[in-house]
Amino acid sequence: MAITSNLGVGSGIDINGLVDQLVKADGQPAFASIQRRESAVNERISALGRLKGALSDFQTATGKLNELGTFDKHTASSSDEGIVKATAGLNAAAGNYQIEVQQLAQAHKLISNGYTDGAAVVGSGTLAITAGGSSFNVTIDSSNHTLAGIRDAINQATDNTGVNASIINVDDGTGGTVSKLVLTASKTGIANAISVAVTENAADPGLSALAYGAGAGATALTQVNAAQDAKIAVDGQTATRSTNNFSDVIQGVTLDLKKAQPGTLVDVNVVLDEGSIKDVTDGFVKAYNGLMGIVKDLGKFDSNSKAAGALQGDYLLREVKQQIRGSVTEVVSSAAGAYNSLAMIGISVDKDGVMAKDSAAFSKALKQNVHAVSDVFSSSNGVAARLSGRLDQYLQSGGMLDTQTTSLNKQLRRLSDEKDNVQLRLDNYRKTLMKQFIAMDVAVGQFQSKGAYLAQQLAKL
Repeated sequence: MAITSNLGVGSGIDINGLVDQLVKADGQPAFASIQRRESAVNERISALGRLKGALSDFQTATGKLNELGTFDKHTASSSDEGIVKATAGLNAAAGNYQIEVQQLAQAHKLISNGYTDGAAVVGSGTLAITAGGSSFNVTIDSSNHTLAGIRDAINQATDNTGVNASIINVDDGTGGTVSKLVLTASKTGIANAISVAVTENAADPGLSALAYGAGAGATALTQVNAAQDAKIAVDGQTATRSTNNFSDVIQGVTLDLKKAQPGTLVDVNVVLDEGSIKDVTDGFVKAYNGLMGIVKDLGKFDSNSKAAGALQGDYLLREVKQQIRGSVTEVVSSAAGAYNSLAMIGISVDKDGVMAKDSAAFSKALKQNVHAVSDVFSSSNGVAARLSGRLDQYLQSGGMLDTQTTSLNKQLRRLSDEKDNVQLRLDNYRKTLMKQFIAMDVAVGQFQSKGAYLAQQLAKL
């Protein structure tokens, strides 16, 4: 070879280039083998990741079928939401009701006489305030005996159980302005009416101007709003509550009163929420087909191109396909109603493994017996219950997929170590070759130098 380099001055050989080629030729088969095995392992890890993702999506969709109330959801509608709004919750039952809102609940509100402003002195003593059956005392002295001070003392009392104090500034009727203390119960209803008993300090009188109610002495505060319960008639039957929210009159239905309209009947209809059930079951069908589509793709084999899926022929893939399909097609032994399989409620799996839902047949089954449909999915041996256990076997920590992925990652680490060992061997091989070629280069250089010397001497003869 006639290629020169700094290291090949003696021999004229490109020693670096030659050594690189020899080392590469020696290591290439080993590195190629490791790379092929790494690619195969990474491809399998990726395939297991796709399978796990599809199984997880299917597990989520299946879990919704097992959630409390999935097949017991109802919707409630009101013919006049300006009077009463209806909301259905768990345990609601289909039905129609006529509601008459006779009166709304309101909070008790009291107001004092007018004072010049918030800094006006009212008087000292003790206020014993009662609301909703609970009482608290407020001490009024020279530090807080003004209208504003009394307001703040009431609001800041740690045992205040339900009275809000405020000040309003209004006309006095003669062209001026006065300030008045307002006490408002924080809760509606007769049971939450306010009373104020006053023990006045004789040295600083005037606090009795805030007294109100039985046992409070002279009633000085003026009632703005009477404490009042809400009253409705449901199909002619009276119901009274302390708030405008009735949640225990119609089973599973909350009535939110908006306006009293005696004599006006509002229709409240409670019906099965088929749309919600349809969304959950449609999600189940979609997730099942998504899973089986990935199973098919990972296990396929193209006879023309000879291309195979990453898990073609794998026992785990076959088991997933067989177990999941069997779980959705087997008869449900725990179903107590007229239906005992998905096929009977309009959900079928064809010969190609594709699941489809006949919406008309499914809707008919819901109308005929929604609890029987629920049993097909969520009874003890129901489709969702069976799938839950089998999906856990694959997805739980330490399960089949987790175990395989852990093993494959260990293989990758071993292959990385193997690659490092090959590289170490090649580095040592390079050092050996360099020593040999440098020694050869030096020897050739010396030989050439002696030859040149002899040639010079012969030329002189």
